[in-house]
Amino acid sequence: MFKIKTWIIFTFMTVMARADIIRLYGREFYSRFVQESRKELRSILNETPDIGDSVFSLNYHYGPCYFSWYRAFRSLGIEKEAALQHIWLINEAMVRPLPKFVLHWFARAMYLGEFRRKAAEAEKRGKAGQLHPFDWRIEYMDIDRHTFGINIYECAMLKLADKFGYRELFPTICRMDYLFSHYFDNGFTRTGTLADGNACCDCVYEYPGRCEWSPEKGFETRK
Repeated sequence: MFKIKTWIIFTFMTVMARADIIRLYGREFYSRFVQESRKELRSILNETPDIGDSVFSLNYHYGPCYFSWYRAFRSLGIEKEAALQHIWLINEAMVRPLPKFVLHWFARAMYLGEFRRKAAEAEKRGKAGQLHPFDWRIEYMDIDRHTFGINIYECAMLKLADKFGYRELFPTICRMDYLFSHYFDNGFTRTGTLADGNACCDCVYEYPGRCEWSPEKGFETRK
């Protein structure tokens, strides 16, 4: 089931980004991009462990997709920084067309509902040594009805990146938390990530709230 879900996400997002990639590089490039990324994803998924019902189950599907798109861009002559920014573009192409009520429904479900219960349970399971070795290890902080924090001490995405040789995507990939928070209309703050060299990713979420994306401003103070 993990592989099937990952293929569905990969295919949907690749199709949603079609117009943007064609606008930048043309139809032939897009066709080759699809072929190359599909080939890489197939190879990666053969070696990707299924970590089960993780607190960040959805995020885990994205890792193999990001690696595959990056490999395809680089194999087609796109420089590293541009390739990483194009992964931002693919994610934005997925959420940008969605109606606000859909984004708000998803955000409410995540930040006010089941996700918070799962996060608290994940902390307990991690301390008890009951999680898959590739899963996240977190600390959950219930601040108030609208706000909570998660400190991440081990990241499944980084574990996958180390396994498949894609560590160079980080911490650029981490900045997409600001992208999603912007579109979901939730607040998000963080002083740094594991990929930045910090002891943990100290994430604080608030719903409802506001979060600026604005990648052109850089991420010196938003990590």
